[in-house]
Amino acid sequence: MPKTETLELQITGMDCGECTQAVQHAIARLPGVESVQVFLSSEKAVIRLDPARVEMHTLHAAIEGAGYRVPARMPMPAAAQAPLLNNLARRISTQLGFAFGVTLFIVVVGEWFGFIRKLTGFVPFWAGLAIVVVGGWPIFSKVVRASIRRQVISHTLMTVGVLAALAIGEWATATVIVFFMRMGAYAETFTTEGARRAVKELGALAPQTARVERNGVEQEVPIGALQVGETVIIRPGDKIPVDGLVLAGQATIDQAAITGEALPVEAAAGTHVYAATIARVGALRVQVTRIGADTTFGRVVKLVEEAEAHRAVVQRFADKFSAYYLPVVASLAALTFIVRRDPLAAAAVLVVACSCSIALATPIAMLASVGAAAKRGVLIKGGKYLETLARADVLLLDKTGTLTLGEPQITDVIPLNGCLPADILALAAAAERYSEHPLAEAVRSAARRSNAQLCAAEAFEAVPGMGISAMVGGHRITVGNRRMLAAADVPASAAGLEAQGKTLLFVRRDAELLGVLAAADTLRPEVPAALAAVRSLGVRQIELLTGDNEHAGADLAAKLGVRYRAGLLPEDKIAVVRDYQARGHTVVMVGDGVNDAPALAQADVGIAMGVAGTDIAIEAAHIVLMRADWLLVPEVFALARRTMGVVKANLAFTALYNVTGLALAAMGFLPPILAAAAQSLPDLGIMANSSRLLRPKKL
Repeated sequence: MPKTETLELQITGMDCGECTQAVQHAIARLPGVESVQVFLSSEKAVIRLDPARVEMHTLHAAIEGAGYRVPARMPMPAAAQAPLLNNLARRISTQLGFAFGVTLFIVVVGEWFGFIRKLTGFVPFWAGLAIVVVGGWPIFSKVVRASIRRQVISHTLMTVGVLAALAIGEWATATVIVFFMRMGAYAETFTTEGARRAVKELGALAPQTARVERNGVEQEVPIGALQVGETVIIRPGDKIPVDGLVLAGQATIDQAAITGEALPVEAAAGTHVYAATIARVGALRVQVTRIGADTTFGRVVKLVEEAEAHRAVVQRFADKFSAYYLPVVASLAALTFIVRRDPLAAAAVLVVACSCSIALATPIAMLASVGAAAKRGVLIKGGKYLETLARADVLLLDKTGTLTLGEPQITDVIPLNGCLPADILALAAAAERYSEHPLAEAVRSAARRSNAQLCAAEAFEAVPGMGISAMVGGHRITVGNRRMLAAADVPASAAGLEAQGKTLLFVRRDAELLGVLAAADTLRPEVPAALAAVRSLGVRQIELLTGDNEHAGADLAAKLGVRYRAGLLPEDKIAVVRDYQARGHTVVMVGDGVNDAPALAQADVGIAMGVAGTDIAIEAAHIVLMRADWLLVPEVFALARRTMGVVKANLAFTALYNVTGLALAAMGFLPPILAAAAQSLPDLGIMANSSRLLRPKKL
């Protein structure tokens, strides 16, 4: 079996959807390439290939043959690049707008009074031809390369229009068309760069160097030179360069880069800290656990960059529409020439067609939303999930760690068969020693408060949705719900606690029931308001899915005014999701991302709550909330609806604009010069409309 590797290549020069398709086709044709994805937002290709069959110079040649370039050196760090990009973008937008406005005014006035046509009498045709060829060569060369590959791109039609103008001696018309072709290309580049900027600014948050302690000496080294296990020194005001475990010190950490929340958290020995967060006050010694792209922040940036791989249905429709649109326009131009016998009208039809705006209408809006959401601590894995979320009508909720704080407390200990409460807690805590479930921590905390002495535990076994068992002091200690313990009857002393919505844990030693522990969790205070906001956005069916008992589920559901199902195992939650989907509903599942990973993956959109640093949640969910804030849930629903509203407006505007332009050109009311000016405007309109998504909108 051939060995495959995954390779990432930076590619410069891409500014539209056609560009990524051209690069993708060029690479995919190479023998030994298994798959390739080209991303406009991050200007890179992710290629899965057989290194024994594909050489780097072959890849570079294929990309350059498509008209693009692989940088000889790695680009400057994003941190240094972002300010330059912002300044450059402002200068370009100002100069572009001024030049476009002045030129458009001159062209319109000149065309109206016939000045441009008179100009042709003073300049030799060969000189005008040279101006056209030199000015339009960057675009003409792309058209030639595409034609060799038997592809028709948007600039193909405009190039034919230029040739038509030259064929009848209208070199001035051809020159103006070329000018607006170049202006349109700059507008497309600027439009795309505007959407990329949020992603680039996100990447700029990561520090590029670290202060590491080696052989007792502190030295500053590039991030790439660090190794897992080394100790980095964090001083007040430093950005933390790695994911790591605090060995010593104390600091107040701003985690906005990870969670989007500016409120600081306290870090001390034993605390995990994350790359790109800032030590506002205090100093730390941190042991490196993850570096660079492997850090939580690095993975967030990578997933945001590659979010466009999960393309929305409406985006795929736009791509297919573009493929059919160009031949239709060419046919319309030919029909115009046959019917009207007017080569200029036919040329105007070719020139006014603007398929790039159709291709940009969706991805620009999606990129803007994904980048802006990432700054708020919301990781959206692609436009596909935004589109799905916008039409969702069912919301399913996990309980522990999602609706609740996930920090239950043992409120009652009910001894049976003559056992002492302290002994029951000690045995239960010993058995729960290795469990990560929130209820296990509640048991351990209660044992610590009672100063119980814990024995060693062996042969630990966890049964999902039921409980745990372990060997303690030579006895099998089991702690779990009544399903695991087969407890048919709840002691009368515990029945009232269960009716209050508390969770009961039965503690058994071998076959003897020693007692019952009652635990209660706290509802997150913002949940009722968040669910009310979700309902106001059109989600009518909200249901609680919990592994807790019937009384606990009913109590919480009554407080929230939702339906509920209790006593569910992980596979039961998946079955509920599938049942709703089979009935034609679009299902959103919100969970803590660990125990609920299968249900999150099964849902049409899985939202994981407050999972900074949790690998399984980031992988399983489609949308990740890096902090446990329920108000982000309706915010994401609202963002999805806003995004789809912008996309539909972009598509409607583009369709209306193109249809109107084609009709006017075909009827002879829009000469080629004005047609060239007109085709540059939709890109700017799309950029202006999509840029609204970069500004967060509170509910």
